[in-house]
Formats: sequence, structure tokens, C-alpha cells
Amino acid sequence: MTVPFLDLGAAYRELDGEISAAVSRVLESGWYILGPEVDAFEAEWADYCGVDHAVGLANGLDALILALRALDLKPGDEVIVPSNTYVATWIAVSAVGAVPVPVEPDPATHNMDPERIAAALTEKTKVLLPVHLYGQPADLDPMLTLAREKGLKVVEDAAQAHGARYKGQRLGGHGDIVCWSFYPGKNLGALGDAGAVTTNNADLADKVRVLRNYGSREKYVNEVQGVNSRLDPIQAAALRVKLKYLDDWTDRRREIASKYGERLAEGGLVLPFVPNWADPVWHLYVVRSNSRNELQTNLTEDGIGTLIHYPIPPHMQEAYKSAGFAPEDLPIARQYANEVLSLPIGPQLALSDVDKVCAALQKHG
Repeated sequence: MTVPFLDLGAAYRELDGEISAAVSRVLESGWYILGPEVDAFEAEWADYCGVDHAVGLANGLDALILALRALDLKPGDEVIVPSNTYVATWIAVSAVGAVPVPVEPDPATHNMDPERIAAALTEKTKVLLPVHLYGQPADLDPMLTLAREKGLKVVEDAAQAHGARYKGQRLGGHGDIVCWSFYPGKNLGALGDAGAVTTNNADLADKVRVLRNYGSREKYVNEVQGVNSRLDPIQAAALRVKLKYLDDWTDRRREIASKYGERLAEGGLVLPFVPNWADPVWHLYVVRSNSRNELQTNLTEDGIGTLIHYPIPPHMQEAYKSAGFAPEDLPIARQYANEVLSLPIGPQLALSDVDKVCAALQKHG
């Protein structure tokens, strides 16, 4: 590829010395499970998000699952989820025995449409689970208001939205509990799998801490049937280094997104829409085209790396065949799966490469 979709090696090389020193610090310490490195990252991540508590976990899916378990969901309970999201959001709900109830997106933002939620509620609904897709905050206030009125909980999937702001406030504490992934390709990415939850609720934070460690807070004393989902100290050390640069890297992403917006404004693509209350972090720059497959093929031939987020909506996945959805049940999600295309974006992407992407797009109309 002349322009790769994302170059994780370049991100490492930029911070090589600091990351190597941090990893060596952990190796020399002899403390390889939880411990001071994880404690330090949890404190720093909570401070960055402006919340009271952060709990480090093994990955983002576990963050969702343990957040739902901490809310004591029972089999048959219903959770409102976006129809347009990565399937992990649905899988987490299913993993605790609950039922994902999909709501279509706002056509402008691709995030779950708050105005459609009320019609999906039943007496079994317990949780609203919005996703801050592509790094852009979902419209939380209407959801929080509805949740308070109906006695529901709000769990946020912020796996793509590290540092994003909703109405001026960083994500991390708007809902009851917020779930994060630090998968390597995320804006704040580890050197492997890693995740966390943040919350201002001390009881929920304590429940997740116990659940992540076999249901134990004291060795060989197990209060509940927990799991092994502990943030690795080496990953915590690497994340602590990268966190210092997150805002700078976000600014670089914003510069790239701005350039895309200017250069592609006159083309035939549907470009991202940002409401005036949202401050996105541009985890992805997603455009839409009714000739998406042909366009992607042409870009690949020109050496431009692209990805599709996501080619199969959850309700059409084989994993949810038993749920009884027909493809036409959720037409907006299905339409977007056929039209969306993610362009290269990342803090190490040169602006000259952005020009190459734009030139290729303009060449292909």
C-alpha cells in the first residue's frame, strides 16, 4: 500500500524509547499481575476522563460484559443497543443472558437515534447501551432523561471515543458506567488486548474489581463466580506512556479530518456530520457511497488502504440467526453496511498522504 489504512508500527516508533523503558520497568519489578503499574494507570485514566473510578480489564468485550454483570442483569432482561455497531456490543448483552433490542441510527450521525428508543421499550427493558461510534459522542442527554424517567441504567460503549467530549465534558462518567477498549488500533491503544470501565459509582467499580479477579478481593476467598479479566501490567505501562500523547495525537486526527472535509466537500460522497454539541476524536473517518465496493476496489488498485466498518450488521450475522431478524427489519443499518467506507486516518498519517487519498477519490468521481 502506498497509503496504509493505519500504521501501528509508526505509532510505536514515535515513542519507542519511552515504551521500551516502561516495559523494562515492569519486567524488572517482578510484579506481573495487577499491582502498582495497573493502579497508576487506573488513577491516570480516571483523572483524564474526569471521573472517580477506573478499573482495568483484559479487553473491551469483558468491560461490557462485566459492566452488565455489575448491574445484576438477569436472563430475559432487555438491553437497548444500536442496530449499527460492531457485533461485540450485542455479544456482551447475550453473554449475560439478556436480549439485545436494536434501535436504528440517526441518519446524519450514524449513532443510535434517541427519538427511536421509546418505541423499543418494554417492561423487560433494563439498560440503554449507546455506542459512541467512530469516535463521535452519541446524543446522551435525551437517553439519560429517559433512563431516569423509566428507572433504567445507562451503559456507554466508548471503545472508539477516547477523549471525545459531549457538550464540553469528556466521556467517561455521563452514564452509570462507561466501557473502554484499548485494542492496538484504538486512539489509545495497548500493545495487545486491554480494556477498562470508568464510573462515578463506587459500588459499581467495586463490583467490577471483584468480578475481574475470580470474584475475589482476598486470595482464596471468592464472593461471587467471577472471571479472570485483569489488565496486564505491561499493557498498563504502555498505555501510561501513550496517554501523555493522546491529546496531541487527537489534534493530528482532527487536522486530517478537517483536510478531508475541505478537499472532498464538492465530491459525490456523503461526509461525516458533526452536531454542534459534539467534539469527536476521529477514530475513523467514514464516508458513504452508493458505489462503495467499486470505489474501494479502485482505491486499492491505487495503493490506498481502506476498511469497511462494518460490512455485516449484527442482525444479519449468523451468530444472531436464532433471533429471527429479517435483513429488511433494520433498513438503515443494512443500507450503511452497503455504503460505508473508512478512509486512512491516524496521528502518524502524513498530510501529503491525505492529499494522495483525496486525489484518488476525486479521480474516481
